[in-house]
Amino acid sequence: MHYPARISHQAEQGNYAVRFPDIPEALTLGESIAEALENAKDALESAFDFYFEAGELIPLPSTKKRGQRLIPVAVSVAAKILLHNEMLGQGVRPAELARRMKVPPQHITRLLDPRHTTKIDTIADALLALGKQLEVGVRPAA
Repeated sequence: MHYPARISHQAEQGNYAVRFPDIPEALTLGESIAEALENAKDALESAFDFYFEAGELIPLPSTKKRGQRLIPVAVSVAAKILLHNEMLGQGVRPAELARRMKVPPQHITRLLDPRHTTKIDTIADALLALGKQLEVGVRPAA
């Protein structure tokens, strides 16, 4: 999962601004393009926190347009985004997912925390409890 970002040079401030059309809450700066790109990953993941906490659907990445750069999302975070969105789409609350998976509710709280390290197999099990299958693939690097 890669989100397109637009990087613009702000001559007056002497820095580079990064904005994500799909995740408008994710904004960051850098003194160089390299620093702006590095900060972009953190800004994007921090913005995801708002969606998780608010219980709102997380917009999936749109197609990259000319002049945009793709910012990768960690595989485990991408899987958690898919799980989060599927739960919302089906109207399944964390307590119900815990019941289906036969785990304590706090297990689901950690599972849905994008900052908590979770085995990808556990996320796949949660999606299976929702009637979905997580697939992993390989493609040429962008």
